[in-house]
Amino acid sequence: MPSLCFDKANDRFEWIGDYYSKDIPKGAGFRWDPREKVWWSDRKDSAVKLVSYADTSCKKMLTDYLRSIETTLVASKAVDADIDVQSPDGLDYLPFQLAGIAFMQSRRNTLLGDEMGLGKTVEALGFINSDSSIKKVLIICPASLKINWAMEAQRWLVKEWNIEIVTRCFPVPKKSGIVIINYDVLKKYTDAIRAIEWDLLIADEIHLCKNSKAQRTRQVLGHKPKKGSDEIEISPIPAKRKAFLTGTPLVNRPIELWTIISALAPQTFPTFWNFVTTYCNATKGEYGWDFTGASNLDELQEKLRSSIMIRRLKSEVLKELPPKRRQVIEMPDISGTRAVADENAAWEQREDLLNDLKVAVELSKASDDPEDYREAVADLREAAQAAFTEISKLRHATALAKLPYVIEHVREIILSGNKVVVFAHHHDVINRLHEEFGVAAVKLTGKMSIKARQASVDRFQEDSDVMLFVGQTQAAGLGITLTAASHVVFAELDWVPGTITQAEDRLHRKGQEESVLVQHLVLEGSLDAHMAQVLVDKQEVLDAVLDNLTNTLEQEEPIFPTATVGATSTTSKQKIKKLAEKLTMSDVKLVHGAIEMLAGMCDGAMAQDGHGFNKIDTMVGKSLAGMATLSKKQAAMGLRICQKYQKQLFHYYGNEDELITLFEKIGTKKKGKKK
Repeated sequence: MPSLCFDKANDRFEWIGDYYSKDIPKGAGFRWDPREKVWWSDRKDSAVKLVSYADTSCKKMLTDYLRSIETTLVASKAVDADIDVQSPDGLDYLPFQLAGIAFMQSRRNTLLGDEMGLGKTVEALGFINSDSSIKKVLIICPASLKINWAMEAQRWLVKEWNIEIVTRCFPVPKKSGIVIINYDVLKKYTDAIRAIEWDLLIADEIHLCKNSKAQRTRQVLGHKPKKGSDEIEISPIPAKRKAFLTGTPLVNRPIELWTIISALAPQTFPTFWNFVTTYCNATKGEYGWDFTGASNLDELQEKLRSSIMIRRLKSEVLKELPPKRRQVIEMPDISGTRAVADENAAWEQREDLLNDLKVAVELSKASDDPEDYREAVADLREAAQAAFTEISKLRHATALAKLPYVIEHVREIILSGNKVVVFAHHHDVINRLHEEFGVAAVKLTGKMSIKARQASVDRFQEDSDVMLFVGQTQAAGLGITLTAASHVVFAELDWVPGTITQAEDRLHRKGQEESVLVQHLVLEGSLDAHMAQVLVDKQEVLDAVLDNLTNTLEQEEPIFPTATVGATSTTSKQKIKKLAEKLTMSDVKLVHGAIEMLAGMCDGAMAQDGHGFNKIDTMVGKSLAGMATLSKKQAAMGLRICQKYQKQLFHYYGNEDELITLFEKIGTKKKGKKK
């Protein structure tokens, strides 16, 4: 009677049987040992196929292995986890993100394959927060995402980290640190990178390493030349743990996975030939071997999930996602032009006038006459329109400078199998995008006829081969339905929040079954970079406003760069009213005194204690401080400023405890603590 046993001396499974039973172990992937004259395997996934033949001790080993596989399979699809992971004040992980962190905790290497837009970056940073042993981290990503990774790390990491983006030299972390580098320059710093044993290697968009012959692949995963080759051997980047991120881990051509998964799970995927014959339908033709086919894909997915991969779809975690998710992706400006510098210089020339009008808008929020607010917003819009018209040529140059990044980003979305809508303003930007993606794209601009516009919408909605809709924000931002996509990218930014919200709502409307992901692609230091974050913050506030009239009015208020954004800029008129209702007259006096103290300290730039003061805050604060008395609404505005400048205020002001008590009373987040 044939049987399967485990040979501890040789650390392998062995088949005990006569010659006529050889096809059984052979079919399970066992190999023949001519010296010992026995069929053997050192792989549990091969041995488990013969578990019915196993002896008692071997059967227990394989049963435990099967149980662990089942546990991992369940974890690879989990949408919640009962773990505690630290997060910064005001930020929380979604349940499925906690499940992703738990999966990473349970293994040395992970392929984090959640669908695009679910927050893989947050999960990776959450994993760092969850493990105090992680001291040195190398993050590899496309050049366009380096700044975004640094910003997200600063936002989500709970302890102080030295975060360095590689530019001209490679920074060597001493005791701890995070180094962010792009794939394109890895070769230049190969020795410096390999001189460090990293606690964690994060490789974002790892599908870029699917080609084993590509330099970036060899620099990340290593390369061992064939015998007799004059190629140089490259060792893999040394790391105790690895987390590879991609929104497209499951492809139609499994061969594209080989370089990645063999690096993460060499025990599960030990040999190239076994992989290509099992999963790539390898065939030999007239011109050699063809590995571009696909076979046993269900088995491949199960093997990936039972070893290294966790992947959830938006449809699986939809209840956890808000109706809209907004992101600002800031990219480095390596265009070699002066586009960003020129538009900022032009803006500075018009800034003082607009600041005065902005202050008038802020102060009008505390007025009991709604016409005051309407008139102030109208004046600001008129002046802003004139300013943006004057510098439109410069903003056009900036839009063209970032176009290659936009194309690259859109291509990644399409490769993930998702349709996408892109909004822009200038015709040449729209045309370049449309031409780049050919028959897979349609466009809609103000120059097109009504019939042609509708044809573009219909094709995008109904044709599965059309993956991209490129629309002019003004022409395509109203009246049409684009629910075939749940991902929208703004290649250029409008300065009125309402225009952007209306464009978003082409996707977020009746018939949309998924959460809509909104992304703003901006160049570092550009006007759009400053404005986009202000826009997102303002939209989050306005989304929560229930008063439709108030919402509509404030959606018309223009947005400006960060230098002109005050403490009350993202506080709605409705919110000011609600805060005022909570204040007593003694609270009003307390705030007035604090504002007078701040007004005496701030000069619009740097104060006595070395802390900067925002221009708008300075102007609004001094206006409030100069009043004989404050109304409750004016005090509510003053309280927002006090809250923002707690450090400066508490350094000199004697009523710190009273102010903190007031912050707690009205339910606003406080930065300081009682001494």
